[in-house]
Amino acid sequence: MIGIKEIEATAERIAGHVVRTPTVPSPGLSELLGVPVTAKLELLQRTGSFKARGATAKLLSLSEAERAAGVVAVSGGNHGIALAVMAAALDVKATVVMPRTAPARSVALAERAGAQLRLTDGMDSAFALVTRLRDEGLTLVHPFDDPVVIAGQGTVGLELAEDAADDLTDVVVSIGGGGLIAGVAAALAARRPGVRVWGVETEGAEAMSGALRAGGPVPVALSSLVTTLSAPSVSQLTYDHVSALVEEVLVVPDRDAVQGSLDLADHAKVWAEPAAGCLLPAARQVAARVGDGARIGLVVCGGNTAPRELTGWAERFGLL
Repeated sequence: MIGIKEIEATAERIAGHVVRTPTVPSPGLSELLGVPVTAKLELLQRTGSFKARGATAKLLSLSEAERAAGVVAVSGGNHGIALAVMAAALDVKATVVMPRTAPARSVALAERAGAQLRLTDGMDSAFALVTRLRDEGLTLVHPFDDPVVIAGQGTVGLELAEDAADDLTDVVVSIGGGGLIAGVAAALAARRPGVRVWGVETEGAEAMSGALRAGGPVPVALSSLVTTLSAPSVSQLTYDHVSALVEEVLVVPDRDAVQGSLDLADHAKVWAEPAAGCLLPAARQVAARVGDGARIGLVVCGGNTAPRELTGWAERFGLL
């Protein structure tokens, strides 16, 4: 299990490379949800998502031999962008493997940063290819199955604990492979032990809820349009953190995640991807369960979606 000392040490190590993002009350979301809401605006992070934290932490931990070999990552979008940009900043050669279903903007940003891009037919084949490239000598920067990466993502929770109002009761965090929620939950368990942490997945990207039902990581079928949450399975490491530290993992439809992105733009004035949009329908469920006195924090994890992509999904679901 990742401890607060590892997260604090990582925060010091990456401080000169990443942004301490704002943690702010959101009057618009508070009115929408009917409870006080605080937003941790991680979509304002370098590369547009929290992933820059874990990628930077891992890159700074590499030996000279590992740096010289070059790094490789598999990604539905944000991890690949983060690794490409931060590796370029630290003068490390990067290869990024993405499924062809990844957002076009994410693919373009990773390529523009100078990474060698490899596209596959789906996330399953992307994970298989990155494993082969690792075996051929590249240094793997896993998106979630790595204690260094989880400690990097945990710095989100550390900042939230330090910057949010003292009466915060519940925090809602999106789950793909589970690295973000594992780190955030570990930080909050140490710094805000009374705060409940809730996870949220979209239907067709249910790796963590599937693992919790099975008692451990299992492969899951992927069908969600939210590719940035579409891990084919979680890891034992992230499962252990979630099963120990997280209240429950909620699952919402893709349609509601897209509506959540529209609501974040309308009520919070932030442009967020559906991986963050899914927080709002989940937060409604949390508010209903907790009842009077709920004060909810949302980790708005990323904003890497193009207007055309979001409006296309919204039109498909009849939301515009």
